Amino acid sequence: MKFGIIKERKTPPDRRVVLSPEACQAVKRAFPDAEIIVEPSEIRTFKDEEYQKLGFHVSEDMKQCDVLLGVKEVPIEELIPNKKYFFFSHTIKKQSYNRGLLQAVLEKNIELYDHEVITNSEGQRLVAFGRYAGIVGAYNGIRTYGLKYDLFSIPKAETLPSIKALLKTVSDVTLPKIKILLTGTGRVGNGAKEILDGMGIKEVSVDEYLDNEFEEAVYCQIDVLDYNKRKDGAFSEISNFYNNPSEYESNFMRFAQVTDFYIAGHFYGDGAPYLFTRADARKPEFKIKVVADISCDINGPVATTIRPSTIADPIYGYNPKSELETDFKEKDAIAVMAVDNLPCEIPADASAGFGESFIAHVIPAFFNNDKDGILYRARMTSSGKLTERYSYLQDYIEEKE
Repeated sequence: MKFGIIKERKTPPDRRVVLSPEACQAVKRAFPDAEIIVEPSEIRTFKDEEYQKLGFHVSEDMKQCDVLLGVKEVPIEELIPNKKYFFFSHTIKKQSYNRGLLQAVLEKNIELYDHEVITNSEGQRLVAFGRYAGIVGAYNGIRTYGLKYDLFSIPKAETLPSIKALLKTVSDVTLPKIKILLTGTGRVGNGAKEILDGMGIKEVSVDEYLDNEFEEAVYCQIDVLDYNKRKDGAFSEISNFYNNPSEYESNFMRFAQVTDFYIAGHFYGDGAPYLFTRADARKPEFKIKVVADISCDINGPVATTIRPSTIADPIYGYNPKSELETDFKEKDAIAVMAVDNLPCEIPADASAGFGESFIAHVIPAFFNNDKDGILYRARMTSSGKLTERYSYLQDYIEEKE
């Protein structure tokens, strides 16, 4: 089995990689029959020489490989026919901007595996960059708060070498006595929590957060049943919310009335209530002035997120009265950080963590006859057709919807 680590070609550039040089070594130790070829790249966070020093061949010829490993979407003109590819295709939700990519994958008889749907038998994702998005998103949110109020200025995350450096930087920051709300208890939310805990900010319960005043900065991490309630007022289990989201309405305003800085690290599912609307943000009791939206659903559940921002220009202002973008430092503006590719800011750490999971869960499937169904569940296309699990995309690729 010959694996190829392909060059990332999407713009803006992404410096991450599926397997670091050390990860490639780990693959070879565990599976001596595996061969790894590395395509040259001038932007990858790990230099070509780092792979060569560990004995891995660097070559422009990816056609010799059986399986090609990338992170972001591969440009259509660069797709090699009749190969197996792993990358984030951003097509499983019928994203219109990548319809042509999936059409090309089928036309070129490519077997596509999407990182987003590498799951266990219970549907839980096995490889993801979520933790790193959470860490950088929370760091960027702290930076945004400092800039909004001219309290402090810390370096951009992309200029720092590691998570350790990010934690060291924020540990030197002292926040005023504000209340910080964090939604989400998965990889993203818990990644954000690492930054807040690293700063020594006190975590408080929902009741304490809503009812008490504090003489220091505090934060509260909440889950879906904290900010949603059944319309009929009945008691609910969390599974009921996920199975029947339309039976719920948002209860987020009780938090918005006492929150200064909000970090959105939750997963938003189809049919779930919006956390807050543009009308909510106009209300006098809406207190939030800084939003770090890691989830970054545009014109969605976090109404202040009207567009994604960029690593180069990560902050914009939202005027709740006009519902338009403005200078984030304006008094009435809500400062919004909504970078949609946060893990790119710490490419080395993010690549190392992703690679560990990929080696643990995916690589073995090529050598054990996919006994756990990892490849089966992630395989979107085969023999020029959608696989059964992804047949719901047929009308999408035929442009019927």
